[in-house]
Amino acid sequence: MKTTVLYKAATRGHADHGWLNAYHTFSFARYYNADRNQFGVLRVLNDDTVAAGMGFGTHPHDNMEIITIPLEGDLAHKDSMGNESTIKTGDVQVMSAGTGIQHSEFNPNADKRTQLFQIWLFPKVQNVTPRYQQITLDASKQKNDFAQILSPNSEDEGVWIHQDAWFHLADFDAGFSKTYHLKKTENGLYLMVISGTITVDGQELATRDGLGITDFDSLEIKATTDAKFLLMEVPMKQ
Repeated sequence: MKTTVLYKAATRGHADHGWLNAYHTFSFARYYNADRNQFGVLRVLNDDTVAAGMGFGTHPHDNMEIITIPLEGDLAHKDSMGNESTIKTGDVQVMSAGTGIQHSEFNPNADKRTQLFQIWLFPKVQNVTPRYQQITLDASKQKNDFAQILSPNSEDEGVWIHQDAWFHLADFDAGFSKTYHLKKTENGLYLMVISGTITVDGQELATRDGLGITDFDSLEIKATTDAKFLLMEVPMKQ
């Protein structure tokens, strides 16, 4: 039987540090909710706004797949693997932390903020060699479609990670609907609305609402207004 968990935008954890305004779907840092630790292997879904010229100092990660999706502005990145780059709106970045990495991220612009999703997934393999990947997406593929931006396969469209997960971005016109089919039967799907409103099997979701769904094969997603959203298909067991 299909099961769902709804996390309305206003119920998320919130931390305003001045330079960083962060909303946490799942327990993170000082926000802890025993009922909201993860959705399957999806451990972190942070909705961050970084003030102009500010950012995260060098800090470590290990044994985590880390995906960053800028929604507005730019984010400069530097890591212990020797990568130095700037990810922009329309890009997606992934790091397989594996045996351990250190990195820093900051907003390089003095006159505008940066908004982003940072997402952490538990990997299916521990202690892999750390890796970095960054690509620019073709936004036209998202128009009234599910555009794949991440998968487990290096030869597929989008970035790849060490996990049986598939991410898609979609940009639907009001009234448009499409059916999503699971790639892997035992996976679940977590949807996050970036903007606008959609209905998923009759459940209405507004901007920054999230919905987790398990035990299904396919479901219909309809935009009730112009809407952009992120679909994250992930294993439910580590």
